[in-house]
Amino acid sequence: MDYKKMFDKQLIGLEIDGENEEQVFEQVAEHLKNLGFVNEGYLKGITSREKKFPTGLITQHLNIALPHSDPEYVEKPFVYIARLKNEVRVKQMGDSQLMKVKNLFFLGIKDPKEQVGLLQAFMELFMNEEFVRAFIQEEDKQKIHHLFTQNI
Repeated sequence: MDYKKMFDKQLIGLEIDGENEEQVFEQVAEHLKNLGFVNEGYLKGITSREKKFPTGLITQHLNIALPHSDPEYVEKPFVYIARLKNEVRVKQMGDSQLMKVKNLFFLGIKDPKEQVGLLQAFMELFMNEEFVRAFIQEEDKQKIHHLFTQNI
């Protein structure tokens, strides 16, 4: 699958204000639903999946989270780039330790077989210090969109 197609300039939020993971999820879910990327059950789906399988990831250069739901809540594949005003606590993938993140990438996957590949692609991206530095410094949605589609 061509992951580049999953990025959409409308799906970039750089000033998301939430006091906790739930509030962030609510805002992103609402936006995705309004744009027709997900259905009614998405918020519940993403929240319960995150409880069972946390997606926080401490990478060498940046803490990120990669929340995703089961495919039945996804209408069309997407990646939603969410940068928060303030850090929120999430649980780490694997051991559920608490960690803080300011950057979340919501992965909307229709075909479960694609999931592992997309997660790996993200992990590789975030091991690249130049990419991470460029992403952190960039404030322009067009340029962030370009940065991902050029590098993933």
